[in-house]
Amino acid sequence: MKQNRFARLTFLIAGIWGLIVIVPGFFAETMVNRQFPPAISHPEFYYGFFGTALAWQIAFLIMARNPLRMRPLIPAAVFEKLAYAIAIAALFFSGRLAAPMAIFGAIDLLLGILFAIAYLKLGKGEQAFAQAH
Repeated sequence: MKQNRFARLTFLIAGIWGLIVIVPGFFAETMVNRQFPPAISHPEFYYGFFGTALAWQIAFLIMARNPLRMRPLIPAAVFEKLAYAIAIAALFFSGRLAAPMAIFGAIDLLLGILFAIAYLKLGKGEQAFAQAH
């Protein structure tokens, strides 16, 4: 089923990309403190963000295995991507974020759109499956 293949690939790429981007953050607090002063004053928020983001990457990899079964979770995945993309866009357009960092928001926006497309395509696959049985 093409719909399933698109969704599988989309979530697999998102999960792998996310792991590549998120995992190093656990080891970068000192560098972040040095390059982006003032230093992080609430490390629990810093590590909480990375922990939550890492959990979502693992969820994307799980969703990639059987997207049709995981379809009810896809709207939450879309929200996860759009929430970050919107926050990054707001910070960028208010002059509070450098352009290179805005690229990550753009990537999340693209992934959120692809997740929404996967959700819609999987819905068509569900309908076709139901009609055939």
